[in-house]
This record gives sequence, structure tokens and C-alpha cells, in this order.
Amino acid sequence: MLLEEMATSRLPPATLTLKQFMRRQQVLLLYRRILQAIQEVPNDSDRKYLKDWAREEFKRNKSATEEDTIRMMITQGNMQLKELEKTLALAKS
Repeated sequence: MLLEEMATSRLPPATLTLKQFMRRQQVLLLYRRILQAIQEVPNDSDRKYLKDWAREEFKRNKSATEEDTIRMMITQGNMQLKELEKTLALAKS
């Protein structure tokens, strides 16, 4: 009994479940991919605008906790990333 109490007391109070951890990893990967795509934008002011926009969107939705909402936002973010990548590809051709 004492060992169990010691083991659980070492965990931080806000320990994520496996599902939450996996979603968090998806969100962080999406954020990194968006920032990497934005680096390809040739115009400095457009690049700054997009970087600020992405940062604000992720900050604004940071407190979301409902699974369906988070999944929907990840889907929307991936669609926006694909649109940005398409636009950049067209601009290069």
C-alpha cells in the first residue's frame, strides 16, 4: 500500500492520458508543419502575417478539452496546411 501511494504521489497532478498525449503530439506536429510551410512564403510581410496568425490560432484554442472539438480543429488545420502547400507549389511553378 505504501509503495502504491509513493508511486502515485510522484506523478504531476496534470498527467495526460494516453489519448490526450497522442492528441497533443498531433497538434504539436501540425503546428511545426504549418510553421515550416510558412517559411517557404517568399514575401517577408506575408510570412510574418501567417506566422502571427498561426500562433494566435493555436493560442486561442489551447484550452480546448473536448475530444470531438480538438479532432475537428486538427482536421481543419490539416486542410489549411494543404491549401497553403498547394498555393506555394503553384507560386513556384
